[in-house]
Amino acid sequence: MEQKTLVLGVIGSDVHAVGNRILDYAFTQAGFKVINIGVLATQEEFIHAAIETNADVILVSSLYGHGEMDCRGLREKCQETGIGNILIYAGGNLVCGKQDFESVKERFLVMGFDRVYPPGTMPETAIKDLREDLGISED
Repeated sequence: MEQKTLVLGVIGSDVHAVGNRILDYAFTQAGFKVINIGVLATQEEFIHAAIETNADVILVSSLYGHGEMDCRGLREKCQETGIGNILIYAGGNLVCGKQDFESVKERFLVMGFDRVYPPGTMPETAIKDLREDLGISED
């Protein structure tokens, strides 16, 4: 089976790089081709990287609490550029303050995200979901 390509980055004014590197390593070890655009990434950078590499998934990370604001409109921009059906995942500390994760998740799903993960989610959870969503068997 062909190797699936993921665009990974930290959105907005967020400079949290350690988790980004851990995810890069975990997804690479799981057999994915990872295009890591690093920290301080804009929506447009995620989209351009996805188009240039013919990516299957965009994975957005945010730890500084402004992910909801930074991610608003991403699905629409993907649609405008012709990649509207691409899988989009988000995870981390996506909102400011203590908020019920289920309500945060629901807001992201309404924004067009396919999967949403709370802080502390282990990479194996997303890897399992990626394999399921992309139809990859775990031989």
